[in-house]
Amino acid sequence: MTLRAHAGVDSYLDGLPGWQRDICRELREIIHDADPEIEETIKRTVQPYFVLQGNVCALLATKDHINLFLYDPTVPDPAGIINQGHGNATGRAIQIYRDDPIDRPALTELLRAIVANNRAGGWRRLQKG
Repeated sequence: MTLRAHAGVDSYLDGLPGWQRDICRELREIIHDADPEIEETIKRTVQPYFVLQGNVCALLATKDHINLFLYDPTVPDPAGIINQGHGNATGRAIQIYRDDPIDRPALTELLRAIVANNRAGGWRRLQKG
């Protein structure tokens, strides 16, 4: 894990059932591989967020799946991995169920696009320009 790991994120993941913890750890690795400057934090008391010049994504474990919230509704999704929130004004999500494969290359590209938009001032600013 990178030096940007956050003890609160570790604690959140450690409290999950094994299959959810495994998914979240894989997602965490993909997030940091997408851009090593992404930092971890906790918002809303316990929810893991990944930030770089703005929110990039967040994790939320539910009863039967993991939500990976993507905080940019404008990035293209040519592989079609985003399966929730189409039409949402501020973000979309990928719901991952037990034993679902994770398309690592497609997710990495989505995350890199979000980071690029953040570095360029954020998707809201880019839409106005």
